[in-house]
Amino acid sequence: QVELVESGGGLVHPGGSLRLSCTASGSFAAVNDMGWFRQGPGHQRDFVASISANGDTTYADSIQDRFTISRDNAKNTVYLQMNSLKPDDTAVFLCHAKIVTIARWRHWATDYWGQGTQVTVSS
Repeated sequence: QVELVESGGGLVHPGGSLRLSCTASGSFAAVNDMGWFRQGPGHQRDFVASISANGDTTYADSIQDRFTISRDNAKNTVYLQMNSLKPDDTAVFLCHAKIVTIARWRHWATDYWGQGTQVTVSS
């Protein structure tokens, strides 16, 4: 079993900050790319940021340098530091990871998703 568990969401006022965490647990050989998506009410799930196992980062243009993604490979954890939060950032933030498992003598890279953590930006 492989599980991604997010934490760090909550209610924050406009201009505030939150740091999200997502930890992979279970039986796997490696965690490759990790990232964050978000889905607001009635909206499609949108890409936010991703980071490779080597630390290469990619951000959505809509972030406008407000968010920073990082990871701790020893802890199998990815973080998303969110600053200058806006009401439009309100969404469920979901962790994504491409995780390598071993089965039947093969390595399988599989997409996993966390359950999501709610971020609400409101005054």
